[in-house]
Amino acid sequence: MVRLLAAGERPPRPSALAASAAFGWRAMLKIKHMPEQLFDVTAFPVMLVLMYTFLFGGALAGSTREYVQFLLPGMMVMSVVMITMYTGVAINIDIGRGVFDRFRTLPIWRPSPMVGYLLGDMIRYAVASAVILVVGLILGFRPAGGAFGVLAGVLLLLVFSFAFSWVWTMFGLLLRSEKSVMVVSTMVVFPLTFLSSVLVDPDTMPGWLQAFVDNSPVTHLCGAVRELMAGSWPEADIAWVLGWAGLLVLVFGPVTMRLYARK
Repeated sequence: MVRLLAAGERPPRPSALAASAAFGWRAMLKIKHMPEQLFDVTAFPVMLVLMYTFLFGGALAGSTREYVQFLLPGMMVMSVVMITMYTGVAINIDIGRGVFDRFRTLPIWRPSPMVGYLLGDMIRYAVASAVILVVGLILGFRPAGGAFGVLAGVLLLLVFSFAFSWVWTMFGLLLRSEKSVMVVSTMVVFPLTFLSSVLVDPDTMPGWLQAFVDNSPVTHLCGAVRELMAGSWPEADIAWVLGWAGLLVLVFGPVTMRLYARK
């Protein structure tokens, strides 16, 4: 570094991939220094799985073992989708501390701080999925699709979660406090996840509600993950999930970057 400064040579500009990876590594270091941040991807999913399995298992399926076969893929979807909203909270906190003012002075690819956040969160989503799967296996969940079906389901869930997180990056930049981000995010994500096929079959719902639930992106995601883990290849649901993911990135990605540039 001293020789480089003495020579007066400007260091090369980092590539988009290198800059995004550096910010992703920064997100991981924050977890290292504050491991309590992992509670939402460890304790929270375990609590949800145990609570819903033992509360509703006997009433809805006759036994907890039968219900966990239906519930676990849906619970994995619901837990990870809920966790995505913390991305907006983390961004809003960094903005309040002035961290983003420093980022904007750096000669880097402009979207790299946002992409870095999302890459770091992908690790958190994977940890949450693994924790839920282990708890489900202990409770009696047996995926007929084997390891390949489980990996395919988790990969599809991660792709959708990455795209869905762009919604929260927009809220993180748009709203003025982390409490506002949390309140607005909760108002969006709770109806979206509970009004879906996560907990029960939509066929048991009233017709007007069933029409909404059948077209929800979370229902398509839940159906695709559930079928992949069961050993099937639900082409229609996979196409819907990838379509929703592409739409979310195309809409909320540019909006987020415009807000970031004007912040």
